[in-house]
Amino acid sequence: MVTDAEWARIRSGLRFGQVFEGTVVQVPQPGAIGIFVDIGLSVGGFVDVLLLPEQSDGWPAEGTAADFEIWWADSRQQIRLKPSDSRYLRSDFTDFVGRVRPYWSSEVGQPVRDPGPLAFDEMRALLRADGPPASSP
Repeated sequence: MVTDAEWARIRSGLRFGQVFEGTVVQVPQPGAIGIFVDIGLSVGGFVDVLLLPEQSDGWPAEGTAADFEIWWADSRQQIRLKPSDSRYLRSDFTDFVGRVRPYWSSEVGQPVRDPGPLAFDEMRALLRADGPPASSP
């Protein structure tokens, strides 16, 4: 674990969509939570189950080296990633992004800022399959 100041320094150099070569280091509870990825920084990377194929046998196995893009980073000392290789993405990824992160394409290349903690409704919307609440930008 790094200090809050070190995490802020690392996060300030990150951009949405930035690609890192990483190695899958842990696949706890396949099909349930996601995968942990070492991308060579002092903070860990994580791919959420919501971005991965529905069937865990389509997930990259421990030891798999692949490219991963920065999907999100907030005050938690962890970089949320998405696989660059479409084999490791959910089958409806394009539709999913349209529902959950409709501004993703305009965010790519932008600095990763800490928006602060998510409100309960925002967290619930991220976990729902039908996307963010109507009041979201």
